[in-house]
Amino acid sequence: MVNTNQIALEIAGKLLDIEAVALRPHQPFTWTSGIKSPIYCDNRLTMSYPDIRDLIAESFAAIIRRDYPQTEVIAGTATAGIPHAAFVSQKLGLPMIYVRDKAKGHGKENLIEGLIKPGQKVIVIEDLISTGGSSIKAAQAVREAGAEPLAVLAIFNYELDKGTLAFREAGLPLQTLSNYASLIEVAVEKGIVKQDDLALLKSWREDPASFGV
Repeated sequence: MVNTNQIALEIAGKLLDIEAVALRPHQPFTWTSGIKSPIYCDNRLTMSYPDIRDLIAESFAAIIRRDYPQTEVIAGTATAGIPHAAFVSQKLGLPMIYVRDKAKGHGKENLIEGLIKPGQKVIVIEDLISTGGSSIKAAQAVREAGAEPLAVLAIFNYELDKGTLAFREAGLPLQTLSNYASLIEVAVEKGIVKQDDLALLKSWREDPASFGV
């Protein structure tokens, strides 16, 4: 049985411990989109910690065994989802593919690398969810290849309303191992953020565009 709340808190703690996640309520980061954010997440760091990457892979595998036992292929999103897709596919003994953010400009001009057959049922592995655009695009590429994307699984979710709405509109299930609420809870316990900052951190999730303005 997968205890989702326990896993969410445990992985949030691991991400904070290795500084894969940084929190700066009063000195916000600037994302590529221009949005000011009190949080920056770089899950690529998890690759360097065998125990953490194995925890992530086994947690993904447990969800797939429980909720999507019909899965035939594991797909990683380029680039950060690729290693985790590899770890999961190895645990489950399933084929793996990965989806580029855009087709190659040479050779066969592949958008999907690896073997995928029409009708196959696919789980897409992503590292984190913000607005959901890249994950949904990857799932669409799987669908256009004639296969069926069952769901997107990600390590971390910023829990932005825009992302939630995007997955709902796409009709695509999303499950994540950890999330913004769990991260903040653990960060308070560890003394990384103060109780006084909770309202500020909550306001960002509710309206990112107005944060730091």
